[in-house]
Amino acid sequence: MQETAPFAPPKPTEERQRSFSRLILGAALVIAAALGAYFWFVAPKSQPVARSQPHLPLGAREIEYAKKIHVENIALSRAENFAHQEITSLSAELVNQGDNPLKAVEITVEFSDDMAQVVLRESRILFGGSSTPVPPGGRRDFEVSFEHVPASWNMQQPAVRVTGLQFK
Repeated sequence: MQETAPFAPPKPTEERQRSFSRLILGAALVIAAALGAYFWFVAPKSQPVARSQPHLPLGAREIEYAKKIHVENIALSRAENFAHQEITSLSAELVNQGDNPLKAVEITVEFSDDMAQVVLRESRILFGGSSTPVPPGGRRDFEVSFEHVPASWNMQQPAVRVTGLQFK
């Protein structure tokens, strides 16, 4: 009769190596899941940064002069950009009823919800750089766009106010 060799069980060292590898892999997965949960739920969330630009001066002289600047003919429109994001645009006319030419004007636009709470506040500098100053008694059209207006916005005209001036 032919003798057949019985099936030999794996050596204990091979089985231990497999168990140890599985243990290390399981521990790594648990640590990765814990870190993921920490960063998802606990870690401080950074606020989206609006356009990083310096603010224009708003001292006593500018505050007094800001009363002579008016934003008129405000119109809002919404459109979708190429990335399928909804963009809200505000177009208006700035009127300089003072006696100084203005090189730049900073406005702050505030969108509110149904409870009159501000849901978005952004500041923008208009007419800065090499543009022609807005003369005394002059008018200048402008348009600013907002990419992320919250869904809680009440769809009413936002508040627009002058928050900085640069005289020519």
